[in-house]
Amino acid sequence: MLRRLGELVRPMWPARSSGPTQPAGLGDLAELVRAPAALTVPGDVLAGAVAAGNLRPGRLVGLAVSSVCIYWAGMALNDWADREVDAVERPERPIPSGRVTPRTAFGLAATLTTAGLGLAAAAGGKVAFRTSALLAATAWSYDLGLKNTPAGPAFMAAARSLDVLVGAGPERRKAWAPALAVGTHILGVTAMSRGEVHGSTPAPARAALTATSAITVGTVSGSSAATAVLAGLFVQSVGPAQIAAARHPSGAKLREAVGAGIHGLVPLQAAWIARGGAPRLGAALIAALPLARALARKVSPT
Repeated sequence: MLRRLGELVRPMWPARSSGPTQPAGLGDLAELVRAPAALTVPGDVLAGAVAAGNLRPGRLVGLAVSSVCIYWAGMALNDWADREVDAVERPERPIPSGRVTPRTAFGLAATLTTAGLGLAAAAGGKVAFRTSALLAATAWSYDLGLKNTPAGPAFMAAARSLDVLVGAGPERRKAWAPALAVGTHILGVTAMSRGEVHGSTPAPARAALTATSAITVGTVSGSSAATAVLAGLFVQSVGPAQIAAARHPSGAKLREAVGAGIHGLVPLQAAWIARGGAPRLGAALIAALPLARALARKVSPT
C-alpha cells in the first residue's frame, strides 16, 4: 500500500527542497506529529480491550504503541499534504517554516505507519493487523484526498472508531458501543476543525454540542456511578468550549473547541472503560488529561 502511495505522490515533490540544510530536530518532529496529543490514543485501545474482555498487558502495550505510531503518521502526512495551504494560513508550522522538509515529513509518515502495522501484527496477530491496516488506509485516504470533501469528517470518525476495535481484537462486536461513541465525538470535532482558520457558522459547533449530549446519555444509561462521574468530566471538558464556539464561531473559538474535543476523548474513553467493568482503570486513565493539557501549551494538538 505504502509503495503504491509513494508512486502516486512522488511527482508532487519539488525538484529541489526549499527546506533546511540541517536535519530536523526532535522538537520540530514532535511539533510535526503533535506528539503530546498521542496521550489521547491509548485509551481507544484500552476501551476496546475492556469491552472485549482481553486485557493481557503485553498485547495492550503493543497495540497502544502501534496506534500511537499510526496517529503520529497521520499527523505528519496531514502537514505534508497541507504544506502549500499552510504556507499561507499557518506559516509557523514545521514544513512551511523550513524546519522540516516535505520529504522528511512524508518519509516519517511512511516509517511510522510501517512500524505501527508491524507492532499490531506482533502484539495482536492477524486480526489486529487487518484492523490496523484498515485504520492506516482510512487515515491516509483522509489526508491525501478526502480531508476537504463532504466525506472527510466521516473518515476521520471512522479512523478513531477503528482504533477502538483494534483493542477489541476478535471480539470486536462487543466493542461497537464505545467505538460508536468515540467516532461520533470525533465526527463533531472534525466538522468544527474546518473553521479553525477563517471561522464558520454556528452549525458545526451546535452539532458537536448535540453529539456530546447524545453520547453522554448513551454512556450513562443503565451504568454505574463511576461511569456517570467520568461521563460528567467528559461534558465538563468539551461542553463549555462548544457552547462558546456555537455563540461566536470565530476561528479562535473553534480552535479552542477542537483542542478541548481532542482532550475530551480521555474522560470519554475512561467512562466507557468504567462501563465495561474496570472503573479503577478508567479513573487511572484520567491521569493523562492534566498532562495532555499541560503539554498542549507547548505543542498544539491541532
